[in-house]
Amino acid sequence: MKKLQSLFIMIALFVSLFVSCNQKQTSGGDQQMNAFINDLMGKMTLDEKLGQLNLPASGDIITGAGSNNNIVDKIKEGKVGGLFNIKSAEKIHAVQQIAVEQSRLKIPLIFGMDVIHGYQTVFPIPLGMSCSWDMALIEKSARIAAQEASADGICWTFSPMVDIARDPRWGRFSEGSGEDTYLGSQIARAMVKGYQGDDLRKNNTIMACVKHFALYGAAEAGRDYNTTDMSRIRMYNEYLPPYKAALDAGAGSIMASFNEIDGIPATGNKWLLTDLLRKDWGFNGFVVTDYTGILEMVDHGMGNLKEVSALALKAGVDMDMVADGFLGTLKQSLNEGKVTQQEIDQACRRILEAKYQLGLFEDPYRYCDVNRAKSEVFTPENRQVAREIAVQTFVLLKNDNQVLPLQDKKTIALVGPLADNRENMPGTWSVAGDFGKSVSLLDGLKNALGDEASILYAMGTNVVSDPELDARISIFGKPTKWDNRSQKEMVAEAVAAARKSDVVIAAVGESAEMSGEASSRSNIDLPENQKELLAALLATGKPVVMVLFTGRPLTISWEKANVPAILNVWFAGTEAGNAIADVLLGKVNPSGKLSATFPQNVGQIPLYYNHKNTGRPLAEGKWFSKFRSNYLDVSNDPLFPFGFGLSYTSFDYKNLKLSNPELTINGELKVSVDLTNSGNYDGAEVVQLYIRDMVGSVTRPVKELKGFQKIFLKKGETRTVEFALTEKDLKFYNSELKLVSEPGDFKVFVGTSSANTLEAGFVLK
Repeated sequence: MKKLQSLFIMIALFVSLFVSCNQKQTSGGDQQMNAFINDLMGKMTLDEKLGQLNLPASGDIITGAGSNNNIVDKIKEGKVGGLFNIKSAEKIHAVQQIAVEQSRLKIPLIFGMDVIHGYQTVFPIPLGMSCSWDMALIEKSARIAAQEASADGICWTFSPMVDIARDPRWGRFSEGSGEDTYLGSQIARAMVKGYQGDDLRKNNTIMACVKHFALYGAAEAGRDYNTTDMSRIRMYNEYLPPYKAALDAGAGSIMASFNEIDGIPATGNKWLLTDLLRKDWGFNGFVVTDYTGILEMVDHGMGNLKEVSALALKAGVDMDMVADGFLGTLKQSLNEGKVTQQEIDQACRRILEAKYQLGLFEDPYRYCDVNRAKSEVFTPENRQVAREIAVQTFVLLKNDNQVLPLQDKKTIALVGPLADNRENMPGTWSVAGDFGKSVSLLDGLKNALGDEASILYAMGTNVVSDPELDARISIFGKPTKWDNRSQKEMVAEAVAAARKSDVVIAAVGESAEMSGEASSRSNIDLPENQKELLAALLATGKPVVMVLFTGRPLTISWEKANVPAILNVWFAGTEAGNAIADVLLGKVNPSGKLSATFPQNVGQIPLYYNHKNTGRPLAEGKWFSKFRSNYLDVSNDPLFPFGFGLSYTSFDYKNLKLSNPELTINGELKVSVDLTNSGNYDGAEVVQLYIRDMVGSVTRPVKELKGFQKIFLKKGETRTVEFALTEKDLKFYNSELKLVSEPGDFKVFVGTSSANTLEAGFVLK
């Protein structure tokens, strides 16, 4: 009997230990954290708990002892949980000192900033980064951004933005990774890993904030902040996966989006922020609103500030950015029984957990080492990496007669409104950059060529012809440098330079702030005055290279038809000019591939490769057929398809092979293709694999990206590229929102873009 009792005791101890370990894992693996926060919250007043939920913008905080700044007073009273838009280790140290030395409970603040594509060393805009299709480089850019930001006092970034976007009229297209769910999910993981590393307690990592949850990229008419409406099945299959991928990678926070979902704004949507995010996905981090997101629910028609603040808390929001709704109204709502103490406590706990995970309770000043800031920010090494990354993001859209790379050109005419404009090179959302230290295209060509060639510069035209529009896009320290001369006079100057030259480089497109937040456009053509400049340059008979700056796909049908060479450089960051010169002069062979479809005109929008068939699809190769799904005035084809991008060399695809005509549920199917560099330059090619589910219980897309590899080949070299497909790659959400695979026929496509592939078939058994 005693032996039996001993056995039961041992079993009980084992079970207890197992449960304890399991609880430790599910609570973030830190029992100490729970004990610490339990103790701290036991000492907190209601006002102090509400204070942790308050995230004001910093403004100009006066940190002297005699300050009467309202935010400083609130910090002293424990009524601020964090601040954003304040930078520099010295300033943040001074403000943190108020929190930990002059407030009652000495709770440190969390400091956030929009570190979107680099800190002071600015990398290409996210849309450009996605066109590298290189996850190691993307992760490296986020790692350097975290290194620099954390050295300057920042411990939290409002990035990555993982919204799927298929309407290039939307300004924030520039801030995401394009139209594809699979590619977007890979990038989301890489960005989170780059920011957060393997240990948030290290002082060179920062907490990621995934945004904008959810569906923000599907705003109707491409107009920022506009209504979003879609079916659940589309959400689950096409728009939600990148958010889930980022959270699975360990992202510590998430930002609610501005738009509504199923008629309820995301900021107050309990299904989204609790049922889906926490119950289904198991997210344990904290949720912050976007700027004034709670207050904006008033205009959505959801009630007054007190009512919408209670709605947001009950939905699952933990931190109120700027609206002052939580701090100003939740106490009254608690007294009225509209919210519970448990809901307030839970939100407070999540903020405190984030601070604990960042090591702020252990050392509130861990991100405030001024020596790090002096030695780790905007270093020559970081700038060199920015240059190396930028060249991988450029997409060669056209290159008739091998105009590029430029060779034996003794005189170059460099014209266009973006040829000599350092301030616009970083692109939108580069808030910490020193724009004056960016490298313009003119700078870059001079650096590369020295005395080897003569460069004749002329502005040629303004970015836009309307001075009122110019004023709207010349903001945030990025002026377009408006020239008061007439269009005729400026074009004439450019034409004169072109006639004296061997080749013309036309630096045209959007200015940095023509895309980005609140920068939607109904017409995404190149501005007419820039087209006029291009036409005049082409009329000289000299070869013209169009260097296109843009934060979105543009409708450049005329340019494609008339300009011999087009290099899309997006906005390439701090080292833009040097990187562009590297590619123009052939020091680097371009290898970027489009992560978003370019439409022929705005009437085709939304246009994306992984669409579904209709019951009356247009036959392949047809331009028009009556009573089929097409237009009277334009073909269904894109101007440039998803995955497209040329090289200075050529690549041949042959011998697509499958290891087996069948794939079993627990098996693996090998897909291989022979890739040959058949041209005259060494170069890299992004080999893309797509599938199609031929018959489903719900309709399936005509193609879905399921794999890609970036392969570098010497000229003349051949390599067999191999992919592995499993049943997991074939899964999708069915009409019951269950993740399933269905036996049946599949096609697999491998090639250089979504529109140029070899194909084979297999069966899932």
